[in-house]
Amino acid sequence: MVVLQLASIHLCCLAEKKKDCWSKPSKLGESSVTYRRKGSVQQQQQQQQRKAHKVNLDISPHRAVSAVRLMRIEFGGAFADLLNEKGKGSGDNEMGYVERTLGFCTRDLDDRDLRLVTDIVGGTIRWRKYLDYLILSLCHDPNTFSRMEPLLLQILRIGCYEIVKLDVPSYAVVDENVQLAKVSLRPGAGNMVNGILRNLILLKETNSLPSPRVEGDDRAQARALAILHSHPVWMVRRWIKYLGHEKAIQLMMWNNSDPSFSLRANRGKGFTRSELVSRLETLKVPYELSPHLDDFIRIKTGMQSVIQGGLLKEGLCSVQDESAGLVVSVVDPQPGESILDCCAAPGGKTLFMAACLNGQGMVTAIDINKGRLRILKETAKLQQLHNVITTVHTDLRTFPEDNCVTYDKVLLDAPCSGLGVLSKRADLRWNRKSEDMEQLKNLQDQLLDAASKLVKAGGVLVYSTCSIDPEENEERVAAFLLRHQQEYSIDSAERYISAEFLTQEGYYFSSPVKNNSLDGAFAARLIRQS
Repeated sequence: MVVLQLASIHLCCLAEKKKDCWSKPSKLGESSVTYRRKGSVQQQQQQQQRKAHKVNLDISPHRAVSAVRLMRIEFGGAFADLLNEKGKGSGDNEMGYVERTLGFCTRDLDDRDLRLVTDIVGGTIRWRKYLDYLILSLCHDPNTFSRMEPLLLQILRIGCYEIVKLDVPSYAVVDENVQLAKVSLRPGAGNMVNGILRNLILLKETNSLPSPRVEGDDRAQARALAILHSHPVWMVRRWIKYLGHEKAIQLMMWNNSDPSFSLRANRGKGFTRSELVSRLETLKVPYELSPHLDDFIRIKTGMQSVIQGGLLKEGLCSVQDESAGLVVSVVDPQPGESILDCCAAPGGKTLFMAACLNGQGMVTAIDINKGRLRILKETAKLQQLHNVITTVHTDLRTFPEDNCVTYDKVLLDAPCSGLGVLSKRADLRWNRKSEDMEQLKNLQDQLLDAASKLVKAGGVLVYSTCSIDPEENEERVAAFLLRHQQEYSIDSAERYISAEFLTQEGYYFSSPVKNNSLDGAFAARLIRQS
């Protein structure tokens, strides 16, 4: 999601405001802004006047905001999706970042600007490795690239992305990005942007863009493919190992495509899919009914209209991928049951399971992150599900020691690499390292052992991830069953999902290279012996 998974744009953005720690001004173009306490009306008016004097109407606002947002994501760990429920990209707060980083303000973003920021930021993050390859190829000295200021590099990446991947007039790309570099940095930076972007345009027009050759041994081929499809080399090698050459490329192409989203009608509010369809038609948002889940609708475009139309803010629907919804299908929540959702925050599956209870039963959501649990509680109240959801702030690994209660069903949606949701979490590919996999596997084993103690005799334990990696999925379940072979056995998911998602072992598995329209996810349904 992490991250960058998308259970709800409203949830993610509330959490983002709490987690974003990149608040110090960059030294590049650092302004002399000082922080003042709220004073008299006259002082506030003076502040507004000073701010107005800093507004630069000659700078493209969506490019300026994109450059600053890219800085925040790369150096501050912020999510790629920073839009709040009003669709104003963190509103005044984000313009504050722009001013502190660039030393000036732009005009406010209109709806067109917001769409452009989303496209540019998402695309630039996805294609970062390839864009850096182009920039390095156009630098006369490799040291020029390695020593390049972060803000200048972001501006160049934006320009290169617009030229190579977007249908934007070349003159506008050059002029606007040169102006941004000159004003936010210095004239010399603008000259560099001018030279590199003009050379890139010439290479594109003559069909001679730099491109690595896919040849040599496996390592060399993986390095070339990593550049061409803009992924870390270790991921490419891993996917070639498990999927083969052709499907690895297919997966990377999916990850680089524009993501589609799914909306779930919130039954807790008595809001049906038919009513959601009517609202989308009123908002003129194109949609497609999910063939897999009765409450879900797919949309490819129009998310901004959904946000501005208040559907999320009113709690009428949630943003939740079908692959995550199918995990809940594997759990099969029934009215009257007691269900434990381990590692629950941000709570997309918790809320869906609670809605399935029809007001009878209880979902207990535990998580180690107190702030995210608080957001889950607020959202449960918004969706009128607070009477069937209770939250507990704890570490699952120690929870069984202090808790004598067992549950009909336990869902462990384990922390994982997120390698199945890279199309929606564009930044995640650059934040994961190969060393993470071993640490994650150890954590997943510990959490599974802890969760297994909380299931009633004859009850159900569901282990799930948003990964497509077998080491996090089938291998973790196999290792668990070896440790608990007298206690647990596999219960095939065939009764709960369609055959296209069923593995030979009886697990649920969705993958972009298998199911085409869904992100990657995995779930194993296990029964505790009586």
